[in-house]
Amino acid sequence: MKTGTIVALGVVVAVVAVGATYMIDIDQTQEAQLPDVNVTVEGGQMPEFDADVGSIEIGTEETTVSVPEIEVTMEETTVDVPFIDINAPEEDELASN
Repeated sequence: MKTGTIVALGVVVAVVAVGATYMIDIDQTQEAQLPDVNVTVEGGQMPEFDADVGSIEIGTEETTVSVPEIEVTMEETTVDVPFIDINAPEEDELASN
């Protein structure tokens, strides 16, 4: 399961890299012009751009793949396991403190 997630993430990163490199065409259609600055600001304009952007389709399709079949047999055995034993103080110890 974890390998599939890593592969899917790698594919998404590759698609984004290709899209950023080849699928965006930005052309500046108007130059920027700074405003005339006196006591008051007059005029000025921001540049305009036309952007042609490609498209990406993401989806799933059903296909048949070979998957190994594994049979697991459970057996009981005795092993040492860690534990924590917590003993509360006795009533006499609490009263003397």
